[in-house]
This record gives sequence, C-alpha cells and structure tokens, in this order.
Amino acid sequence: MKKLLSTILLAGVVLWSASQAMAYKPAVVFDMGGKFDKSFNEGIWNGLEKFRKETGIKYREFEVQQEAQREQFLRKLAKRGSDPIIAVGFGQAAALSKVAKEFPNTRFSIIDMVVDLPNVQSIIFKEHEGSFLVGVLAALKSKTGKVGFVGGMDIPLIHKFACGYVQGVKYINSNTTVFQKMTGTTPAAWSDPARGAQLAKTMFDSGADIVYAAAGSTGLGVLQAAADNKKLSIGVDSNQNYIQPGSVLTSMLKRVDVAAYEVFKTGHDGSWKPGFKILGLAEDGVGWALDEHNAGLVSELMESKVEQVRKGILSGKIKIHDYMSDNKCPVQ
Repeated sequence: MKKLLSTILLAGVVLWSASQAMAYKPAVVFDMGGKFDKSFNEGIWNGLEKFRKETGIKYREFEVQQEAQREQFLRKLAKRGSDPIIAVGFGQAAALSKVAKEFPNTRFSIIDMVVDLPNVQSIIFKEHEGSFLVGVLAALKSKTGKVGFVGGMDIPLIHKFACGYVQGVKYINSNTTVFQKMTGTTPAAWSDPARGAQLAKTMFDSGADIVYAAAGSTGLGVLQAAADNKKLSIGVDSNQNYIQPGSVLTSMLKRVDVAAYEVFKTGHDGSWKPGFKILGLAEDGVGWALDEHNAGLVSELMESKVEQVRKGILSGKIKIHDYMSDNKCPVQ
C-alpha cells in the first residue's frame, strides 16, 4: 500500500511539474545580426539554451531582419501569451515602450537599454569597466605603441566601449596612439565583416598591432584581418578567443548569457522584478577572457597587472569615466 501511495504521489509530482512547464511560456526577440552572430545575440542564446536544458522548458523566438519587425514580433508573442519576453538590444526600446503599454500584465525584459515602465525589467552593463581592462592588456602587449578600436553602429553605447578602452590603454601608457573607427550609422553596421576587416587592415597598415572590435558580427572581420596580418585582435561580448586561436589577445566579456538566463529563471520561480539591473565588475557582469586559446599571449606579469587594476576599480581607487554620462571622453 505504501509503495502504491508513493507511486501515485510521484506520478502527481511529475504531472504537476509537466503542467507547470506547459503553463510557462517564455520568449525572446533577437535583434539584427541573428542568434548565431558569435557575439551579442549568441551570448543571449547561450543563456537561454542553458535554461532550456536545465528545465526542459522550451521558449518561443523570433529573429529580427528589419527594424519594423521588432514591434510586430513583440506584439505577436504577447498576444500568444508568452511571458516573460526578452527584447534583445537597445534598438528594441521604442517598440517595447509601445507594446509593453498595450500588455500591462505581461512581463518584459530588455537587455542593453532602459525602458521605464512598471512591467519592464531593464538590464544594462558597465561596458566601460570591462573595456578598460582589455585596454590595459592591449597597452601591456603592444610593441608598436599603436592600437585600434573598430565599433559597429555609431551610437553612444559603442562610444562607451571605445572610451573605456582608450582610458585603459592610456592608464598604462599615455603615449600610446589609439585609432578609432565606427562601421556605419545604420543597423547594417552590425553585420558587415568585410568592412570590419577593411577598417582593421587600415589600422594595421598604420602601425597598430592590436585592434579591439565592438561591432557584432562585423567584428568577425576584424578578428580575421588580425589573423591574416599576423597581428592581434580583441573580441567582445561572448568569449571569442576560439574563433582565431593564437591571434585573439582576449575578449571583453559582457555576461548577457547570465542576464538572459536569470530572466527566464526568475520568471519561472516567481522572483522576477521590474526596474533596473546594472551589471559591472562587482556583479561579474563584465570581465575579460583567459583560456587555452590565448594563454600563450598573456604573460603572468600581464595577468597580475590587470588583476591589480581590477581590484583598483572595485575599491574606487581607479575611476573610469562613463561616456554615457555626458557623451564625452576625457582621453582620445
């Protein structure tokens, strides 16, 4: 009898778990560049896949190909009862602001921008802190005293990356030259590897020996150009060290995978909250990548120095200017 009761109880738990999984309908709208851009979007996808594998809960998804689809996809998911819904990227802010008002009982999270509404969670990062660290590494590694930065779309957020990077470089050596170029002024700037390679090649020809890319899949062209020209690159968002092993000095990690995973996890366990989440070094939201693919490029002395700098930032001894605070960078 006890065995029968245990079996019935276990079956009940299984059925309850299954019904809970069916009732939970998370979703995501990936932005321009697609979920396999090996950068920002793919970082989001990695976090969501971790949640799916752990829980068995599937999620709905759309990939934006045109700007008008952002609002269309968000609304379609909300109408279908998806909740929570992740809007990936700053570009979805306008669409989300409109759709979230139409569906006040649906929970939305946006990654990389602030939308101040009672049913929206805004997750942003201190990219300038992580960029400062890779700037330190670039200055320590450079033999020519010239490094570069290739950004994607010419917007304040990408200047935030650039400004943090330049500050890190100059912190180590104020005489280092930093070349800077943005890829374009439209969303197409995130998916133009050929243009990224061209911009990087120009910098290498001008004497740079390391170029940092913060440009979505356009950055893949920068990584390729560095490998082709026997120079070094720095990846961004996801750990891109493996893409060109031995020529990617490091990657500036922006833990969008963790952010995305937490949205689905907290949405499922009931602890999701609207408002603002800001992730920096202190929250392990940004950092730099060291693994088997770049271990030979980073000396113990470099590793020790960047750790010293990281602690200095955390303690407040090292101050980093946030470009977004005034749209200015104190160093160039």
